[in-house]
Amino acid sequence: MKVILLQDVKGQGKKGEVVDVNEGYARNFLVKKGLAEIATAAKLNDISMKKSAADYHRAEEIKATKQLAQEINGKTFEVRIKTGQGGKAFGSVTAADVAESLLSSGYQVDKKKVVISGSIKNTGAYPVELKLMEGVSAKITINVVPE
Repeated sequence: MKVILLQDVKGQGKKGEVVDVNEGYARNFLVKKGLAEIATAAKLNDISMKKSAADYHRAEEIKATKQLAQEINGKTFEVRIKTGQGGKAFGSVTAADVAESLLSSGYQVDKKKVVISGSIKNTGAYPVELKLMEGVSAKITINVVPE
């Protein structure tokens, strides 16, 4: 009997998968506990439509992310920090500071996607990598200037 799993079931499969199980196991355990539902033609069609829609949205998201990476790759952005004598900063430049600088330039990038190698505690230009998505990254330069 074919069933559609509504939750992950150990030894059977993950949520949303269509699996073939014994009829007694399906009716007495999986369906009764709400872990699965019997696969009908309408439900199988619904699953395939949802999967194709999700694949389309994922492809559009990847396309937009690649376009953003291509657009900002190699650009220089300015980060203003409070400094003391000799250009030494009070604290250091964080991923949040870089994300804020990108946002002020019109690019919305989450601070979790900003990778700063080492710590930036002086004024000057520093390379920063943005890991926008798995397999999609961009390298930018941060110009740290005193406030």
